[in-house]
Amino acid sequence: MIGLALFFIQSCSEDAKALEDDAQLSQTELRTILETDEISGVADNALAELFANNSISGKSINTNECYTAEYSETGFVATFNNCVLNGTDNVNGTLTVTYEMSNETISYIAAYEDFYVGTIKINGTRSFTINGDLNQNMISFSVTSAIEVEMEDESIITENGTKTFGFSFSEDLENTQFTIAGNWTVVYDGNTYSIETVNDLQGSLTCEYLTTGSMIVEKNGLEITVDFGDGECDDQATVIYPNGATEEITL
Repeated sequence: MIGLALFFIQSCSEDAKALEDDAQLSQTELRTILETDEISGVADNALAELFANNSISGKSINTNECYTAEYSETGFVATFNNCVLNGTDNVNGTLTVTYEMSNETISYIAAYEDFYVGTIKINGTRSFTINGDLNQNMISFSVTSAIEVEMEDESIITENGTKTFGFSFSEDLENTQFTIAGNWTVVYDGNTYSIETVNDLQGSLTCEYLTTGSMIVEKNGLEITVDFGDGECDDQATVIYPNGATEEITL
């Protein structure tokens, strides 16, 4: 009977802890929400490499003997074999791109098929629309993602939604700023995170962290606000819960 009572006490304690954890946003969860773009961004480096060669239309080309690409008037299909792009981990897999171009707008859809960056596998699509005039030192692009990322430990992260990135360039690198706005959903480890920016997230090219802006994260129905600060370059963010309680998180 004592053993049975201890079992129920332990079960109740674990349930309470699970409920408490479910009502919080951890450092790991916030990093996961923010880092999906970093993961897919490495894959996007492959696009930059291939766009540099898009003037060679209708030909199969081989660059550095690590990928082949077949270009057409509407895009290209590329297969990578242990490529290292701008210092990244080895890149392997197939990338199919379909694009349209006008005087001021570039739109294209990138489809990743068993696309590996090191040991991370990416499947899905990312649609890009780029606007701007470099003569005005400004450019923006919207990215609509429907991707699945499989990590080395076989855990799965999915992301669906749209983000808009803005860049304001300056001759002085320290004054070059960027912004992020949008709505997207991340699913990871049994939890669903729906994110909506309230004030555009902002940063600079000289700081590895976001420096200002806020977003609402809805975690399994609970709305949590994340505030990235007042412009200082630091690794801190403030998490604000519905009851008004706050918590500092290291990014």
